Amino acid sequence: MEAATPLRHPRVSVIGDRVTIDGLVVQDETAARLVRERSEAGADPAGAVADAIEIGARVLDREQAGANAEFVRTEFEKVAKEVEHEFTDRARTVSEGFEKKVDEVFHPDAGHLARSLEELFSDGSAKAVQNRVKEIVAEAMQRSREDLRRQFSSTDSSQNPLADFKVGTLELLKQADDRQHKVQRALLAQMNELEKQLQGLRDEKQKLEELAEERDRGTAKGRSYEESVYDAVDRIAGVQGDIAEAVGDEAGAGGRKGDVVVSIDGCAGPAKGRMVFEAKDRRLSKPRFLEELDAAKEQRNADYAVLVVPSEEDVPAKLHSLREYYGDKLIAVYDAEDGSTLELEFAYRLARARVALARESGDELDAAAVRATVGRALDAMDEVRKIKSQLTTAASGIGSARDLLEAMAARVRAELGEIEEQIGQSPCAEQAAGENAAEALFSQGEIR
Repeated sequence: MEAATPLRHPRVSVIGDRVTIDGLVVQDETAARLVRERSEAGADPAGAVADAIEIGARVLDREQAGANAEFVRTEFEKVAKEVEHEFTDRARTVSEGFEKKVDEVFHPDAGHLARSLEELFSDGSAKAVQNRVKEIVAEAMQRSREDLRRQFSSTDSSQNPLADFKVGTLELLKQADDRQHKVQRALLAQMNELEKQLQGLRDEKQKLEELAEERDRGTAKGRSYEESVYDAVDRIAGVQGDIAEAVGDEAGAGGRKGDVVVSIDGCAGPAKGRMVFEAKDRRLSKPRFLEELDAAKEQRNADYAVLVVPSEEDVPAKLHSLREYYGDKLIAVYDAEDGSTLELEFAYRLARARVALARESGDELDAAAVRATVGRALDAMDEVRKIKSQLTTAASGIGSARDLLEAMAARVRAELGEIEEQIGQSPCAEQAAGENAAEALFSQGEIR
């Protein structure tokens, strides 16, 4: 037999104007949903519970005041009916007594007056005694009504039995009305504050929607990331003797696709080819990726297109970085915050080599040797990426992994240099390499 599990009873304490709740469970679908939505939105769930208790307390207080007023009104009507009934009975008694007295005096057969008149007056008497009698009766009725009115309108409890009840009822009604007005003012103030907050949220939502629309139109598609990609590409192009231009705001042949255009060997004369770089700080689908790069190539008259994204998660669906597609498209990852440009430089040089191979004649270049060198460079880059991933996830092996990474990076540089030697570096590139040695993207012994 299992031991009975003791239950923890909720405990509610009131200290001054504070209420402390310990172990209280509220089973209410609406309350649970409200607290859950507030919590998922990043708000404090305790604040949502406190607001619900405060508003509920005010509503209960207002309803209690209304119930008290209704009770007082019901009691007042009850007493009024009793008074009316008592007054009716008393009036009936008075009327019956008066009728009896009248009958005793004025009965045509047995009344004293009739006998007296019969005895004292004849049919031909000139005195109109009946008129005097009518006046006396009217005065008596008037005095009776005035006595009753003074009795029930008097504030003296010794004269009016309803005086205390009337005063108490008026006081209770006044207190209930004051409480109700106070609660209503507090609720109105809180509603005004909630309306201000709601309007603020609406304004913020509208701004976000406007920004999203502007982003879709292309006027705000990650301007800061686009500029960082241009800076990195420009540094790489300077070492190679190429010219990089930021053309994101300039219209090309039919549109504004393409953010950076690189003219190969542009500083030595006419360009030997053109590459276009498209920077995106969000993930594209595969069809959109192909559409964007094809449009960039066409509008910028380029031979090769490279898509640059900030992370592996932003690589288009079902595609891979540093893998060529259709012989003229490539994807590279460049994290502007991390600052590592190894993958971007690799993509740059690989695209440059592809353009050079396409431009040069088969007699001047050994295409097979170039392709083999590119394959080795790709294998080395894969190893670099694997080791870099290990550096990110394994803190204990940072030292040894960094040595391996430097070795692989050196190997990548050597392979890339061999590619450039096979293709043939321009005189302008040699001059730029000498002048910008201090600004090279990969210095000896330093990996970024």
